[in-house]
Amino acid sequence: MSAALVKPVLYSYFRSSCSWRVRIALALKGIAYDQEPVNLLKDGGQQFSTEFQAVNPMQQVPALKIDGITLSQSLAIIQYLEETRPNPRLLPQDLKKRAQARMISDHIVSGIQPLQNLTFLKQVGGEKKLEWAQRHITCGFQALEQTLQHTAGRYCIGDEVSMADLCLVPQVYNAERFKVDLAPYPTITRINKSLLELEAFQVSHPCRQPDTPVELRA
Repeated sequence: MSAALVKPVLYSYFRSSCSWRVRIALALKGIAYDQEPVNLLKDGGQQFSTEFQAVNPMQQVPALKIDGITLSQSLAIIQYLEETRPNPRLLPQDLKKRAQARMISDHIVSGIQPLQNLTFLKQVGGEKKLEWAQRHITCGFQALEQTLQHTAGRYCIGDEVSMADLCLVPQVYNAERFKVDLAPYPTITRINKSLLELEAFQVSHPCRQPDTPVELRA
């Protein structure tokens, strides 16, 4: 069977913000896929299993099997989907706006999320986890709020959903999990609310995944 005819498989964890970004992209582009849950907490972390290491040597989710190849790293996956399945587009046609979408995506993916992910929090340990996460999310959101005041319309870049929005919503979800006060960030809050009204963001939400625990389903 041709690789193009094989349904993609997404290795994902329901609460992984990196996985959520990719789930949103797949939903927006109308790409049907199978999901293979990887529990980051069970059995010491299923991402460390020999089986999953064969899928992604970095032992991280997401990983996407598609078109006969396996991709990891959420932005690399999203940009591959954009280049091979360009409609609807997730990167603006205008080159300046496209650069801004990438800038905001990197701001979140490189500058905020890694500092409060599971790996870092395990290193911090104990009662300091919450304080650590709050401090780094707050620092990142202070800068992000200022940036968005110059780039945003209804969404992060004007009035079209872009890759930046796919990064924003999962990060706001994390901020809420870590009890970050969002009152100082009205632009972030407004955009997040608008995006969560869209079906693609709803069906990809952590509360609606195959591996979502019963008590967290909605």
